Amino acid sequence: MKNIQSYFRTIPLFMILLLQATTVKSQMDDGIFPVGVIGEPSGTGVYPAIAESYSSMRENTVYHPLALPPERLPLLLWGNGACRDDGLSYSAFLREVSSHGFIIIAAGYPRKTPATNNAAPESTSSSSTQRMEDPTQPQQLLDAIGWIQAQNNEPESPFYQHVDLDNIGVMGHSCGGLQAMVLSADPRVDSTILFNSGVLNAGPDAGRSGISVLKSDLEKIHAPIAYINGGPSDIAYLNAVDDFERINHVPAFFGENQVGHGGTFRIAPNGGDYAQFATAWMSWLLKGNQHAPMFLGEDCDLCTRPNWKVQKKQID
Repeated sequence: MKNIQSYFRTIPLFMILLLQATTVKSQMDDGIFPVGVIGEPSGTGVYPAIAESYSSMRENTVYHPLALPPERLPLLLWGNGACRDDGLSYSAFLREVSSHGFIIIAAGYPRKTPATNNAAPESTSSSSTQRMEDPTQPQQLLDAIGWIQAQNNEPESPFYQHVDLDNIGVMGHSCGGLQAMVLSADPRVDSTILFNSGVLNAGPDAGRSGISVLKSDLEKIHAPIAYINGGPSDIAYLNAVDDFERINHVPAFFGENQVGHGGTFRIAPNGGDYAQFATAWMSWLLKGNQHAPMFLGEDCDLCTRPNWKVQKKQID
């Protein structure tokens, strides 16, 4: 009888352990990396950078130097192409930029495999597409500012007094560029880069993305903006050209190469020219670096690179 009673007393504990094991397995099988550091440090900057997931902000992915330097680092917010819910989809590019002294928060869970619930911003005919809700939203990146601010003020946080919230930049690719455009209206934002993106000339209903950005929203831009585009073969090219022609109230930069809509994110090591430009541009505007040979001057570095064409307003 004693053994039988002992057996039944162990059932609740056994069931609890089984439930815990099942929960852990479910978390491992859902295609999302668990909380913690993801992958190895990389980047050519002086601060090799990592990707990391935090339990207090699972819906976004954070990139930061493995060893945070004593000085506070500017904050960058990143929107993915197709507004996809995958914070690792531009990992090499974001690690590269972060390694030069930036903390970056990318929209999306850190997924083990590419997310499939993707939307796209461009279309040539509204009748051939159906608008859908995007997998990620600009608001989750705005919320991320509040999250990192709390971390910056928490003595127990690894980010304590390491974030320069007086210098914030926003960037994005394609649909993520439209998210960056929305974020650019926030008074806390000090600069914007749109990669292979632009406000749709035919209006938001012409694309599949659920995000609504109008040409009139360009008037809300209050800080320097840059457009980096893949040239005439880029589906966003005409949208970006039209945006740039309309912007005359803030410094604006337009650079185009001939690689198409995908940019150099994945066809060159560490994000290629796109990562180099993002690093130089944000270092100039958010860190006060006075010398930016990549885009300043008539003979700027990007101006003389093969296959690049550059236009500037109020830059030099």
